Amino acid sequence: MAERKEPTPPSVSPQLETRVDPTSARFEANMRFLADMVSQVRNEEEKIREGGGSKAIESQHGKGRLTARERIARLVDQGSFFELGSFAAYGMYEEWGGAPSAGVITGLARIHTRMVMIIANDATVKAGAFFPMTSKKVIRAQNIAIENRVPTIYLVDSAGVFLPLQEDVFPDTDDFGRVFRNNAVMSAKGIPQIAAIMGMCVAGGGYLPVMCDHVLMTDGSGLFLAGPALVQAAIGQKVSAEELGGAAMHSAISGTLDFREPNDEACIERIRAIVEKWGYRRQSPWDRRKPEAPAFAAEEIYGVYDSSPARPYDMKEVIARIVDGSRFDEYKPDYGKTLICGYARIGGFAVGIVANQKLHAQATDHEGKKRVEFGGVIYTESAEKAARFIMDCNQTLVPLVFFHDVNGFMVGRDAEWSGIIKAGAKMVNAVSNSVVPKITVIVGGSFGAGHYAMCGKAYDPRFVFAWATARYAVMSGDSAASTLVEIKIRQLERGGKKLSEDERKELFASVKKTYDEQTDPRYGAARLWIDKIIDPVETRDAITNALEAASLNPDVPEFKVGVLQT
Repeated sequence: MAERKEPTPPSVSPQLETRVDPTSARFEANMRFLADMVSQVRNEEEKIREGGGSKAIESQHGKGRLTARERIARLVDQGSFFELGSFAAYGMYEEWGGAPSAGVITGLARIHTRMVMIIANDATVKAGAFFPMTSKKVIRAQNIAIENRVPTIYLVDSAGVFLPLQEDVFPDTDDFGRVFRNNAVMSAKGIPQIAAIMGMCVAGGGYLPVMCDHVLMTDGSGLFLAGPALVQAAIGQKVSAEELGGAAMHSAISGTLDFREPNDEACIERIRAIVEKWGYRRQSPWDRRKPEAPAFAAEEIYGVYDSSPARPYDMKEVIARIVDGSRFDEYKPDYGKTLICGYARIGGFAVGIVANQKLHAQATDHEGKKRVEFGGVIYTESAEKAARFIMDCNQTLVPLVFFHDVNGFMVGRDAEWSGIIKAGAKMVNAVSNSVVPKITVIVGGSFGAGHYAMCGKAYDPRFVFAWATARYAVMSGDSAASTLVEIKIRQLERGGKKLSEDERKELFASVKKTYDEQTDPRYGAARLWIDKIIDPVETRDAITNALEAASLNPDVPEFKVGVLQT
């Protein structure tokens, strides 16, 4: 009989070293700078969470109803709600009094430990009416649910389309009608959906709950295609809201409801009871082991990160405070040094990391000449390395995590002669055709074509997270302002006007201010280019949540890259 062998213990990856001095003046200055930025974002997020304000909350309670946030808190396992899109519509619709969080709350959570997507209308914001960004936010949440096969729960309490802006809500592919199309697609894909009507659900919005697997409704709520006033105007029929579309009618006469509940609390308990009995689908192909905390404190990221171009920082120091055990198998460490590639685990999940390195690096070209490569810039060699690494991760079923702090691709004669466009195209091709889950974290700058190559929003990352320090644009504020001011000066000079030095400075400051506002992550989050602005110390948890969502979808298409320029 053959001798029984004990299982081979898992191999241990090398641990990253740290050279950070937490007592240094630079570390402490970085800490203060980042802490101030995070605090500012947190304070604004707290204001957003107030929704329509105290009077609107009192009005909701006066109807015997909970607010959307109170409903979510009761529904989900304690502390499990991971909100997405809280800055949606930030600074928008001010002529209508604003729409905090676009009047709808979305996020991942757990119910009886099972991950779900929550989509809850906030009736304290314009009675839960749909602004243009409301539709887009609901659709974004549904798209996350579709791509990751996340069961979805809708807490419905909405007056329907915000009529003054109906032309921007109603007709397009990312507008109101897409929500119901997604309901049908999700159902066909076997993604469970529960809708609970806990207030008004009128007009076209009435289709949403009825296209879900389970429909619940509380007494005192209304579900109808046209309300009593519109019915009287259209066909002259006088009917009460309760008779027209109340819970009793839909429960006993139309048969639309699966469950009629007396109040919000009972409705929420019923949802939890339904979810608790769901079965399980096929296992995810992504490898996961028992998580291991990083060897270095996450809070030290505050002191490691430096936003100043004059003071490059080591991205490996950031990675060391995010990955399990601070262990990292770096891929081709001596080649293409301005991009870091390598294997690690985050929250126990195996991942491939592609990160911009901000340190300047010494390199040798094919003729043996030495040169300095600038941190945050993608050179030919780094693009080629990343393209190959991304293809390897797809070949071996390893999810990808991208950390952005990128100025763009290198320019100039030497770069062009080295084939920078060809190498960049390879990287973009590999990112575009990648079939494993991709998660993007924008740490600092994310500019120009570098944003695309590092899996920007247009390249289908499952989630896009950003730190408060993120900057998101074609180019930096200084570069853009210089370019735009130069163009403006030439236009004025052609008209015979010459600007003084003070006028030039004033024009530059004005243009830069506008541009900087548009590169702020809150501007991008308002338009849903970013799913969540995260505290840097929460980066590991955010990525783990994203990977747990991705693990619900076991299907992986065949990986093909098409034609690569060689």
